[in-house]
Amino acid sequence: MPNDTASTPLVLVVEDDDHIAQVLRFMLERQGYRVTHLADGRAASEHIETATAAPDLILLDVMLPYIDGFEVVRLARERADWAAVPILMLTAKNTERDTVRALDAGANDFVIKPFQPNELLARVRRFMRPAA
Repeated sequence: MPNDTASTPLVLVVEDDDHIAQVLRFMLERQGYRVTHLADGRAASEHIETATAAPDLILLDVMLPYIDGFEVVRLARERADWAAVPILMLTAKNTERDTVRALDAGANDFVIKPFQPNELLARVRRFMRPAA
């Protein structure tokens, strides 16, 4: 039985909280997505610079060790083949200022932690739909 991973959407999860990262991986893999997890902003920055292919979606925490999520968004948007990758940011901070900053940085959507799993998956599915 061939494993056709090339056609399986890849979600890049950048989250420093191990428990949240495990929950996200479990939820996404149950929905049929492949998941790559990175635990801090420095690892995400290096991945963006060296990856041979862009992910189909990035789930990105705002508050990360070394490099914050806003900077990771900027780095992703600077790379031509990553510029159109949907970025859904996750944060425990629930302020209008942070929401505006995330969207201005280039994020496509913003979800407050703790998130509702079905709502998060609905937002992921919205970005995974093929372009018409």
